[in-house]
Amino acid sequence: DILVDGKVCDCDVVVTCQVGDPVPLQVKLTNWSKHSVGPFALTMMPYQDYQNGVHNYDLQDAITFVGSNTFYIDTVKPTKDSVYFGSLLFLYTGDFYLNIKFHEDNCSRELPLSWLCLPSVHIRATEPVT
Repeated sequence: DILVDGKVCDCDVVVTCQVGDPVPLQVKLTNWSKHSVGPFALTMMPYQDYQNGVHNYDLQDAITFVGSNTFYIDTVKPTKDSVYFGSLLFLYTGDFYLNIKFHEDNCSRELPLSWLCLPSVHIRATEPVT
C-alpha cells in the first residue's frame, strides 16, 4: 500500500501537492506468504516522464527527500506488515512520478537480486495558494 499525503494511491490517481510543503509518504509491505521474507531494501526514485520514452531522474534541483530515499527491512513475518515513512519536498511545479522498488538485500545468495517494482505514483506539484 502506498499513501501520499495521507491518501491511498494507485496508478490511475494523480496526487496534487503544493510546492514548498513537505509531502508525507508511507509505503506498507504486507507479507501474505506462509514464510518470513527479507532482508529487503526499499528505494524510492522520483523522475519526470517526457512522454517520449525518456525518464529524467536528475531532479536534485526540483525535488528533495526529507530523510532518506532508501530504507532497509530486516524480516517481515507471515501476515505481518512493515511500514516506512518519508517525505518529499517539491521545489518547482510540474508532473513527477515516483518509482518504488523492493529488492533482496542478501549478499550471501548466489542468484541475482530479484526486484519487485510497484506501479509509479503520479504527483503534480502546483503553485502555493496565497
